[in-house]
This record gives sequence, structure tokens and C-alpha cells, in this order.
Amino acid sequence: MTSARKLGSSDLEVFPLALGGNVFGWTADRAGSFAVLDAYTAAGGNFIDTADSYSAWVDGNSGGESETVLGAWLAARGNRDDVVLATKVSQHPEYPGLSAANIKAAADASLRRLGTDHIDLYYTHFDKPEVPVEEIVGALDELVRAGKVRYIAASNISAERLAASLEFSDREGLARYVALQPHYNLVSRDTYEGELRDLAERAGLAAVPYYALASGFLTGKYRPGTAVDSPRAGGAARHLETGRGRRVLAALDEIAEAHDAPVATVALAWLAAQPTVAAPIASARTVEQLPALLGVAELDLTADEVARLTRASA
Repeated sequence: MTSARKLGSSDLEVFPLALGGNVFGWTADRAGSFAVLDAYTAAGGNFIDTADSYSAWVDGNSGGESETVLGAWLAARGNRDDVVLATKVSQHPEYPGLSAANIKAAADASLRRLGTDHIDLYYTHFDKPEVPVEEIVGALDELVRAGKVRYIAASNISAERLAASLEFSDREGLARYVALQPHYNLVSRDTYEGELRDLAERAGLAAVPYYALASGFLTGKYRPGTAVDSPRAGGAARHLETGRGRRVLAALDEIAEAHDAPVATVALAWLAAQPTVAAPIASARTVEQLPALLGVAELDLTADEVARLTRASA
């Protein structure tokens, strides 16, 4: 596998691009999802990210569609042991929140849909500050001890709550978070850089950023005066209205040209070069969208290029 990266303190070795499963059962149907998954793994990819709630926001869907498609693909290909499978708990309409009872019930439901007896990396999807960290970590530890989950991780959590969780795990000798899934990319740096990243560095946690391409903005297809047909076009296009967004695009264009690489590859390579980042997450609706994402495994930016992009996105 090309340039595999170790995931924090775990023994999981992952491809430097995590394939986002949010599109499976939504903008990619079963056949399209299978094609993307086949192409990703054929290229050496092994890290697949989903959540129990994907894609409950779509009319006619109830949540769990992505896991169901993934489970069918794993069964059809017989390759469960070749894949690092990550999913999340707290947002499924039938399994909301992070109470101990809910975490355990939601994990069992995810295992059924995925057709497997274990989840490699299990995230709390959105922290619920009203639930004590002791209850959350305690329930996750039980899943690890039962062999249903190999490693635990957190997404959308404050530095304060993350620190409290790690301290509790260390004090009680319980399962400890190995990774963090923050919202982080070239045009959204403020939520992760600072206190949260400093804590991740000190605690040896790996970051697996979501919205790595800012809903498609960092692919370079959104330009002044162009219309893009995508369910996420509104969110992406708003970055064109900021000085930061335009500066970032200009720097990406120049560096992409110098490397004869797609703009998206360069944006992901900047993220992959940041402290703590193990593998950015990006999703592909079609096989044609994959090469620009997979290219991150081969593209090494110079220190000057990383610094240029960092300055442009300040």
C-alpha cells in the first residue's frame, strides 16, 4: 500500500486518503457505490468512513443507507479484513445521542447493517455535553472489551471535553480515543487549529479531517460566473465571496500547474502535510472523481508550497 500512515497510537495503518461514505445510497446508487469502492481499493485504498445517520437527510431515507450499501459490498467482495472501517454514533434518527444504552444499541445496529462482527474505528459523531464523559467513555470501553469495536475516536468535540475524556480513560485504564475527526480544510482552519490541535498533538491523536475539500470548493470547479450542478453547490460557492477563498484558489492554481496535478489533489496534499493529520476524508460520487483524490498519496508539496498555501488561507 502506498505511503500508509499509522493512525495515532493504534496499530491501524491507513491509506493517506479516507473515502467518505456519505454519498453511498444518496447521490451514488448501489452500482455506482460499488464501482467507486472497487476503484478506491484497487488503487491501494483501505480506509472507509461512514456514519449510522448517512443519509437520513434525504427524502425517503431513514438513516443507515450508507452502512447497508457498504455491508453489501463487503459481503460481495469478501474483503472485510483488507479494509479499515470507520463509522459513527449519535445522529441516527432512531438512535440519537450518546447515552450508554444508546451507544450500545446503535453499535449493534451498525454491525448488522455492515454485516460484520467488528468496527475498526468508532466515532462519537457529535459530542453531547449533557452526557458525562464518564458515561460515554465507559460505554465505548465496553464495546472494545466485547470485541465489537477495535478503537474509539471523537468528532465535533471541544478541547475541554476531549481533555476530560482522555483524562478519564487514563485514570481508569479504559479505552482511549486514538483519533479525532475535525472540520478542517484550507478555507476553514479556525475550528481545529489552536487549542484542539495542540491537545491532539500532545495526546498523540491522529486527525482525519472532514469537509477536506470544502464541499467541493477546493476542487477548483467553482469559479466566478460558473454554475455547478451539485447538491452542495450553494455551500461551496459562498467561499468565492471571500478574499480568503479567492486567494486560496489563485495559489492552488499556480501550484497545481507546477505539478501538473488537479487542484483538489494539491488542496488535499496541503491538509495531509499538516501536523497530526493522518488522512483527509473526501467522497466520490463517480469513479471519474477518484483520481484527483487518490493523487494525494503521490504528491509531496515542497515546504515553500505548503507555506504559500498557509499564507493564502490565513
